[in-house]
Amino acid sequence: MGPAQVGLAPTVDAVRLSLHVFGAAVWVGGQVTIGGLVPTARRLGPEVPGAIARAFARFMWPAYVLLLATGIWNVTAASAGQPHSWKVVLGVKIAVVLFAGLAVWLHTRSTTPRSLAVWGALGAVASIAALVMGVFLAG
Repeated sequence: MGPAQVGLAPTVDAVRLSLHVFGAAVWVGGQVTIGGLVPTARRLGPEVPGAIARAFARFMWPAYVLLLATGIWNVTAASAGQPHSWKVVLGVKIAVVLFAGLAVWLHTRSTTPRSLAVWGALGAVASIAALVMGVFLAG
């Protein structure tokens, strides 16, 4: 490896991790923010929460795709030589991430207040759980 290549790896790692954290900030942080805004939005009119949710979806789903892509990139860059316990947590995290995406998608397709609440809550809790597991994996 030449001198230029030695200095490049940390930069690539920083870009990879920064993109992943950015995706998580939008995906998870956005869900928490929208959840906090719903009571106020309801007072502004019955159509307002749905309009806000549709506007957020334009950012949310690209962030989820970014998380999936950078997550795959993270696994290929960091999984070699990891202990079995790390790989178990990774497997659980992958399942939770996929469940979070499914739950949020079902939330967007819900037609009753109950299903909106259930799928929204499950999607948010699964998203937060995936974030926490990511912190454990990074440590």
